[in-house]
Amino acid sequence: MQALLHSNAIFGLLAAIFWGGGDFCGGLASKHSGGTVPAALRVVLLSHTISMTAVCLIAWSLGDPIPGRMAILWGLVAGIANGLALAVFYVSLSGGAMGAAAAISGLLAAALPAVISAFTEGSSGWRRYLGFLLAAVAIWFIAGAEGEHELAEAAHAHAKRSTWLALAAGLGFGIFFTAIKWAGEGSKGVLLPMATTRVGSLATCAITLALISAAGRRKGAPAGEFSLSRKSVYWVLAGCVVDTSGNLFYIAATQAGRLDVAAVLGSLYPASTIILASRILKERTTARQNFGFALAVAAAVLITLRQRRVSTSRG
Repeated sequence: MQALLHSNAIFGLLAAIFWGGGDFCGGLASKHSGGTVPAALRVVLLSHTISMTAVCLIAWSLGDPIPGRMAILWGLVAGIANGLALAVFYVSLSGGAMGAAAAISGLLAAALPAVISAFTEGSSGWRRYLGFLLAAVAIWFIAGAEGEHELAEAAHAHAKRSTWLALAAGLGFGIFFTAIKWAGEGSKGVLLPMATTRVGSLATCAITLALISAAGRRKGAPAGEFSLSRKSVYWVLAGCVVDTSGNLFYIAATQAGRLDVAAVLGSLYPASTIILASRILKERTTARQNFGFALAVAAAVLITLRQRRVSTSRG
């Protein structure tokens, strides 16, 4: 049991739980500011600025050593990929077929690190591969619960565009999942690798917002479109704490074990988002989503149990 609790599978699951909470808070923050892409980018900028400041102060107070050059470079790559992926993902969601977009991006975000891990870390074992497959199906059922209906309506105008944007977002998230592991490998802690990712995401989102804002002003967009409401700031603060915790758990997961385990389990984050929506916003979950939750539990058990057996045999 001790080996199980110290496995990267547990950290990966915790990352998914906290990431889902962060997405829930970020979604409400964006909604209270109009639900536009500029508002969403401002939410990300404010959240990541607070997160980076807090993480750097804590790391400084603990005396954490500065990461090596390659760790910093990989952290910047992870942050840039995450920032671009977030921006593209918000555009994809705004184009319709939201459930399908979330499912497509989540599947690719999990698949890319799994493939890379197979080449760099060797085979993960048939139980874990079965767990990965179940996790992929669970992501589709949970995030794409209204996928067929949405795709049928969006097919005439936005389906192809949203699909390509979702694929691009998933690729960016997959790069983030992978690069942040390599950033963590060159560091002794989890705080400063995360701080370097925030630098990359802040720069990316700031440039993107500046371009969108400039284009909006030329078209005479109202100033309120580019501001955050007071309620948004409250949700940003809550989301900042939760999302930062998720990132720290994910870095810890990649440092504790295999990349594919951390990435696949971390990609189950839509489950906690939907559960929070059902509890707080009283949104009803569908039978399809409940089936996806059951598959996610089965996948987590398969992946985690395999980790326990490996740890036990080594002891």
